[in-house]
Amino acid sequence: MRVTPWPPELRAQYLADGVWTDQVFDDLLTARSTDPAFAGRIAVADAERALTYAELDERVGALAAGFAARGIGPDTRVLLQIPNCVAFIEALFALWRARALPIFGLPAHRESELVGIARAAGAAAIISPAARPGFDYRALAETVAAQVDSVTQLIDCDGLEDLWAPPIDHGRADPEDLGFLQLSGGSTGTPKLIPRTHADYLYSVRRSNEVCGVDDATVYLVVLPCGHNFPMSSPGILGALHAGGTVVLADSPAPSAAWPLLEARRATMVGLVPPLARLWTETAENGAAHDLSSLRTVQVGGARCPDELARRIGPALGVELQQVFGMAEGLVCYTRFGDDEDEVVTTQGRPMSTWDQLRLVDEDGALVTDGPGFLETQGPYTIRSYWDGVSPSSFAPDGWYRTGDVVEFSPAGNLIVRGRGTDRINRGGEKVSAEQVEEHLLAHPAVRDAIVVAVADQYLGERTCAYVIPADPEAPPKLAELRSSLRGAGLAEWKLPDTVKILETFPETGVGKVSRRALREALSG
Repeated sequence: MRVTPWPPELRAQYLADGVWTDQVFDDLLTARSTDPAFAGRIAVADAERALTYAELDERVGALAAGFAARGIGPDTRVLLQIPNCVAFIEALFALWRARALPIFGLPAHRESELVGIARAAGAAAIISPAARPGFDYRALAETVAAQVDSVTQLIDCDGLEDLWAPPIDHGRADPEDLGFLQLSGGSTGTPKLIPRTHADYLYSVRRSNEVCGVDDATVYLVVLPCGHNFPMSSPGILGALHAGGTVVLADSPAPSAAWPLLEARRATMVGLVPPLARLWTETAENGAAHDLSSLRTVQVGGARCPDELARRIGPALGVELQQVFGMAEGLVCYTRFGDDEDEVVTTQGRPMSTWDQLRLVDEDGALVTDGPGFLETQGPYTIRSYWDGVSPSSFAPDGWYRTGDVVEFSPAGNLIVRGRGTDRINRGGEKVSAEQVEEHLLAHPAVRDAIVVAVADQYLGERTCAYVIPADPEAPPKLAELRSSLRGAGLAEWKLPDTVKILETFPETGVGKVSRRALREALSG
């Protein structure tokens, strides 16, 4: 079995109580495009164009038929690597209408990640730009296809109209069918594939809308990569479309690029990771050149927002801050708009659903009732396994998901995230596998041994430090040299070490293992 289902008793409860419904992803578009009150409203826009719900639906129908003509249909896995633009939404909904299975890649992924993702998923096609200034996505797709036998089609997202065909009836997906494969943060070298169904994911979208106050007047500005879970569903792209609102896609999160679009489209909500929140806040504090008055809510998630920054965001941008803590595997927590100010700036919220179950355990799995512990969770939108049963240790014997986060609860019941219990580095919301970077460093001829750890950083939350024992102590490798080598090996830019420290030996624990804790402590001393 490629995916572990929810236990029968939980499934029965979710269906009986209307948590899971008969809604599927394609319904978000068809319900609005056939409604006279919404058909002519703008559904999605970028800096170049805008489409109404009716126009988007028509284009999706033609593209879905074109996909079907190329053999892309039920259960066909298709890897999307599309930068933020209207074409992403078109391709995504066309794949859903054709009952294919999208895989959410990221524009920053490179050969090392994409080969592993495509191979694990059995991807049949890659949709990406044929050309973009600054990077050759087509060359990357060709490199991946040459190494992954299942990939037989490369599709240009800028030429989707060339695939159009007369619309056909594709049948209707079952709500409990898989709807897409999302990517984990990557605690191992290749991100794990997260299987999400129509029923479970759309429940999280509906509930996010309720908690976040999303309605048909919402204009959601997307500045984070579309394929991330945060801008996809919390409440994100799908939340705005579900409510009949508007999605605005910015190709850059920088204020110089995103703010003119925010002003022009009168965006009301945006999701940011802490480094971007700091950049936006500091830019506003220095005197914003654009009218940001339409913006009502700034959500911050992806990594813990420093308290000092959280206190500045609202006053600087003239908005209400909402902290978001969640994971692509499921659980989502929000601060609420009526929460005390201290709760909003110092906690990461509480579960959005009464169906979410949480527990804290120690390193041996025993329940923790007082103080921080490792967070485990289960619920109607939290997965029970990864695709193909990868990383079974991420799930407790009873199926609860082990998040890897160390948390405690505030007196009001909100979560306070204290860090992670793994060696995964959270660099500005992007997760870095220490093991993967170490593997590539060890392939460098100037490196005898290497250990990668996190170092605290005020701006990104964490940066990556590589401790290196050189092959030749008289000629230790330089940072630029190692970064260039890893970049050439196909690692994404965010995974490259920020600093390098040269050592003669590594500190050891009492049982002779390398002490990563000692290395981390040396950086904080």
